[in-house]
Amino acid sequence: MNKLIATLIAGLLATAANAQTTATPAASKEVVKAEAKAEKEIAKAEAKEVKTAAKADEKVSKAVSKANEQRAEAHADAVQAHAKAAEKVAKADPEDRAKAIAKAEEKVADANLKADKKMIKADEKLLKTQVDAAADKATAAAKTEQARAEATADVHKAAAKH
Repeated sequence: MNKLIATLIAGLLATAANAQTTATPAASKEVVKAEAKAEKEIAKAEAKEVKTAAKADEKVSKAVSKANEQRAEAHADAVQAHAKAAEKVAKADPEDRAKAIAKAEEKVADANLKADKKMIKADEKLLKTQVDAAADKATAAAKTEQARAEATADVHKAAAKH
């Protein structure tokens, strides 16, 4: 968020500096109008970029909390399976104990695999969301730069007419 604010401030300063250097005392009304329009377009693009970045950050935040929830749930399921397996081993008759231990180890291994798969899926979804958010931010930044360039070009065209 700090980078975003810094970018907006830098854009505003660049726009102000550009307006000061391109505006001359003999500037025509058309150039002044073009500069005003350019500033509006740039501000609009920057606001849109901020909004897009905020939405992307919110999506990532939700995805992180959901992934953490899913990891915790998977871990709890595995712990529960371990407890049930240990309970069955404890209840087994001494002569059936070896067989019960083998079954318990198998169930524990299955529970661990299931939990690992759930965690991997949660991480996969989280990473996809993070990549999508980064792409959205980059696209918004590129659109802002395009708007800035077009606005500057319009100002230069207006100045070249006179």
